[in-house]
Amino acid sequence: MDTPAAANAVANANTNTTANATTAAANTADSLRAPLPLPVPPAQRAAPWAQLKYHTHHPHIYRNMIGEHSSPIPGGAITRVFDRDGRPFGTGFCNLAAKVALRVFKHGADFVGEDFCTEALRRAAAFRKDWLRLDDSTDAYRVVHADADALGGLVVDRYADTLSAEVTSLAAFQRLTTWLPVLHNALGTRNSIVQVDDAIARVEGIDKRLAPATPDRASVKIRENGVRYTVDFAQGHKTGFFCDQRDNRRKLAALAQGRRLLDVCCYTGGFSIAAKLGGAAEVTGVDLDEKAVAQARANANLNQCRANFIHADGFSYMRQMLRNGSTWDAVLLDPPKFIDGRDAFETGLKKYNDLNVLGLLLTAPGGLFVTCSCSGLLTAEEFEELVVKAAHRYGRRLQIFDRTGAGADHPALSNYPGSRYLKVLWARAW
Repeated sequence: MDTPAAANAVANANTNTTANATTAAANTADSLRAPLPLPVPPAQRAAPWAQLKYHTHHPHIYRNMIGEHSSPIPGGAITRVFDRDGRPFGTGFCNLAAKVALRVFKHGADFVGEDFCTEALRRAAAFRKDWLRLDDSTDAYRVVHADADALGGLVVDRYADTLSAEVTSLAAFQRLTTWLPVLHNALGTRNSIVQVDDAIARVEGIDKRLAPATPDRASVKIRENGVRYTVDFAQGHKTGFFCDQRDNRRKLAALAQGRRLLDVCCYTGGFSIAAKLGGAAEVTGVDLDEKAVAQARANANLNQCRANFIHADGFSYMRQMLRNGSTWDAVLLDPPKFIDGRDAFETGLKKYNDLNVLGLLLTAPGGLFVTCSCSGLLTAEEFEELVVKAAHRYGRRLQIFDRTGAGADHPALSNYPGSRYLKVLWARAW
């Protein structure tokens, strides 16, 4: 029989062995790590350059986070980035007049130039075509996902033969005449639509009159998993359609078979039509945007399916349905971004809470409840906690069976948590 002393000796030996192995592994990892580059005095730095005040790997550097810099730095210039100790740290687009003054697209001691961006465009297109093979199931997908594709300030969606670009930085805007042909060549597309929000144009110093000429094309028809939609570039939000929900639309279509579905904030009917074609018994879509509702009805006709689309405020409609005693077998909530900045955080949380309370109360016991948030500032954990608390406060319980997000063509960047913006919670509500 082992004595207590012997047992302790074995335990101590195992602990020492584990500690030694951990130390050895750490030493091995340290030996593989590249040595830090030496600091470079400002007088020896090739312009343009900017030095950070703080250590961060986040791609967005605000103006107050920049210390010394060469002068002048032309707006949108590719700029060498140095860390707070003066060591070479990366490369980025600089626009000192903007809120986000520096967009770091490559970390590391080696400086990169325009060729890196051209290659990043080709790499982004190849990822969607060759890795994800999206062309097999759709002709509508995200081609460039801003910082996640090392192209901060640029989002590009493909819609059939047309590229729809949303530009949020001066640097990206300046390079459109060079960048868009690279994507056309890689994808076989022909037309381009460029959108720049007026407020962003003012902040970034973008002259929208200098945008590349775009064809006189108001809309285009696309296909997605056997469903057809019309994308309206003139009236649509963002780039015209929400490709990020593609996989979730297919998932809902399978789960809603034989069920009555309420789709709140239905936009142009993406979820509703996919569900109806997938076998939903009845579909009701609600949206405040009258033009979006008109497009949803047109999309239903395009697919020769029947769905009931209602122009109404989602909150008001659900409150009226509660007063009427109505319930649905399946409820989907896919609202617009309620949290668009730190100053809107608390107000946005209240909107999410109210929306989810109403949606839960309209879900029949044991029914399907699907709720979404596209607010990047709200983490997945915070969103789920909010939804769970809303359910418990009103005596409901959620049997959560899945948590999803945007499709793989919308990758998230490890050093940019906000790039994992879309959260979708799937549950049965009891």
